[in-house]
Amino acid sequence: MTLRDSVFKYIKDKYMADPEYLWRRYPGYAVFRHKDNNKWFAVVMDVARDKVGLNGEERIDILDIKVSDPLFADALVSQKGFCRGYHLNKANWVTVFLDGIVSMKTICSLIDDSFMATASARKKEKIRPPKEWVIPANPKYYDIVHAFDEADEINWKQGSGIKTGDTVFMYVGSPVSAILYKCKVTETDIPYSYQDDNLTIKALMKIKLIKRYKPDKFTFEVLNDEYGIYAVRGPRGIPNSLSEALK
Repeated sequence: MTLRDSVFKYIKDKYMADPEYLWRRYPGYAVFRHKDNNKWFAVVMDVARDKVGLNGEERIDILDIKVSDPLFADALVSQKGFCRGYHLNKANWVTVFLDGIVSMKTICSLIDDSFMATASARKKEKIRPPKEWVIPANPKYYDIVHAFDEADEINWKQGSGIKTGDTVFMYVGSPVSAILYKCKVTETDIPYSYQDDNLTIKALMKIKLIKRYKPDKFTFEVLNDEYGIYAVRGPRGIPNSLSEALK
């Protein structure tokens, strides 16, 4: 199997994308694109070696991928096996020579990066890696302090942006005013509808208790003074320093 064949197989197996041959004049040019926004994330071509700065006129298979970080693109094209994007925007597309110099492992990683760089916002959110959040819990409306006494998994209001596999740290409001629980999100988008003067719930998520914290450990004052968190009114990401401390 050639590297070209391996690239086709990798994209088909992982992203369910088939090659599109758009130019009758260039039957060896194949485009791979997202189904939702139609953006290209990979282009495989066969070109004369001298077209991409190599010696000779025989043809070589190449792969064009998008690189969102210009510094990373600069670093790649300084290495053997790469050049600026052939026939595409040279500022953010890079050409990879499919001649064996660049390993298939590296090629797969670059395809993954290009897929993410060209994905729609909705798809990026769906396929993003797990994330950590701080979420609020108001004991005036729900007895969260005793919620995990009888079960280690409960339903909770789903926050915007949270998905299955994420970690949530529950900040319990006054009079506790501290992070008490670390939970793993095991299910999301559970249908639910509730509304009153103080609360609106459109969907639930299922969270599983992982760890408890002492009420005097991660207090409002500590979050404020040491980690720059001044309020927890809704789901929010946490700084790396707090993430490490919570471990």
